[in-house]
Amino acid sequence: MPREDRTRKICVVMPAYNAEKTLERTWRDLPMEWVDDVVVVDDASRDRTVEVARSLGLHTLVHPRNRGYGGNQKTCYREALARGADIVVMVHPDHQYDPRTIPELVTPLLRDQCDAVFGSRMLGGRPLEGGMPKWKYLANIFLTAVANATFYTFLSEYHSGLRAYSRRYLETVNLERNSDDFVFDTEIIAQGVFAGLRIQEIPIQTRYFPEASQIGFRRSVRYGFAVLGVLARYKMQTKGLLRSRIFEAVPAAEAHLKPSSR
Repeated sequence: MPREDRTRKICVVMPAYNAEKTLERTWRDLPMEWVDDVVVVDDASRDRTVEVARSLGLHTLVHPRNRGYGGNQKTCYREALARGADIVVMVHPDHQYDPRTIPELVTPLLRDQCDAVFGSRMLGGRPLEGGMPKWKYLANIFLTAVANATFYTFLSEYHSGLRAYSRRYLETVNLERNSDDFVFDTEIIAQGVFAGLRIQEIPIQTRYFPEASQIGFRRSVRYGFAVLGVLARYKMQTKGLLRSRIFEAVPAAEAHLKPSSR
């Protein structure tokens, strides 16, 4: 549904950190007939990421100090909503995820079939052939199985970095209560499931190469335990055993902008 055939504004957000070598390649792969706005948030990169983004004419925000992957996403989503986005697509500027799948990603949202769409490397088939480390593949399967058992739902993957959210989703969940670290990605899903929001998936493939950002084994282990902690908090919240701040409603004074008329 190209621009002339739709009424809702689609904004691509790029949480960037040291993406100088890959940002332009990622931007050039965007199907611009499906994209109305692009926002880059630089998380205190030590290279020329900001210069590259601005040379491409992209709307660019800069964190004076590193706020972490989750903190970067918070800024991305706040800015996209403030600029009138109805659908927000997160695309990593490291060129690991193929942004040419954006039409498939946003179509279910344009048709009001769901509130979020995630790209799944597992549905895409053969993630190991794409270069995913075997230990990361096995950890993904394990954490996904635990999450499905916790949420009483089924997704083939919960850890993809290619996602599209409706304005309704981002205005419903309490983003500011979430971590500034990588576990943000699991918290925002837990919040959506808790609120009864609908999530779909599409198959994607990924690239693994030296310039693509990845976290190492030790940090991945910490991430895995953090994910299990989120799932435990969700379960205790639903059982009434513990109240977690991430599931608190968004205060009226902090509510995001009303949906744009576009």
